[in-house]
Amino acid sequence: MIQTGDKLPSVPVKLVDANGIADADTAGILGTGRIVLFAVPGAFTPTCDTSHLPGFVGAAGKLRAAGIDRIVCATANDHHVTKAWAERSEALGKIDFIADATARFADALGLAKDFDGLGHRYARFALVARNGVVEHLFVQDVAGVTVSGAPAILLALQGEAVS
Repeated sequence: MIQTGDKLPSVPVKLVDANGIADADTAGILGTGRIVLFAVPGAFTPTCDTSHLPGFVGAAGKLRAAGIDRIVCATANDHHVTKAWAERSEALGKIDFIADATARFADALGLAKDFDGLGHRYARFALVARNGVVEHLFVQDVAGVTVSGAPAILLALQGEAVS
């Protein structure tokens, strides 16, 4: 599993953002500036749809004020489903999306998980990276959204300012 201080791997994916859908690479998406990456098991799934993504949409301004240049959500869905979810959630323009239908990036991070009924997906997690190097990692090991949610990320960023 990826750790603090590790460089994020480079994996081909689809980028879904306010400009549309494009072939991309995770190193290009996550390698410049300070980013928050959060990953969800699936678009439109209950916890992802009602808690995890909305928390980041609502906190986008605060995260940017805390020094985050880009917020990215990764999901093991195709780019059509990811785009529909991003549009319906009114997240485009605030959050960019990695559509990774086969969870290859999750595998490269060591953060893939097999879910009964959903198949091979991302484990729920969040991380903060600067220029492609992990500064903070928050892996959700219980149901729900606690350590991997926007409030936890904001607390970690505020803790940096105090230190």
